[in-house]
Amino acid sequence: MVLWGFAGVALLIALAALLSARRASRKLEALTQSYWELRYDFTRLRSVVSRLDPEEPEDAPAAPAPPPSNFIPLSSIKKKNG
Repeated sequence: MVLWGFAGVALLIALAALLSARRASRKLEALTQSYWELRYDFTRLRSVVSRLDPEEPEDAPAAPAPPPSNFIPLSSIKKKNG
């Protein structure tokens, strides 16, 4: 009889986990949809702005160059036996 109780509790926990996973899946789908709609709107608005102002004024300061990255390939790092 105790085993049936454990099986029932395990079934209820599995059902709750399934419902939770479905809810999370629906939220993820909604967030993904919102993200792509936002990207679409941003691109559309950027193209509208670029049509309104096709060139930047010449007096505008240039954007600073990004700092150089210090890339070190992993093959150049050697393990030291200490």
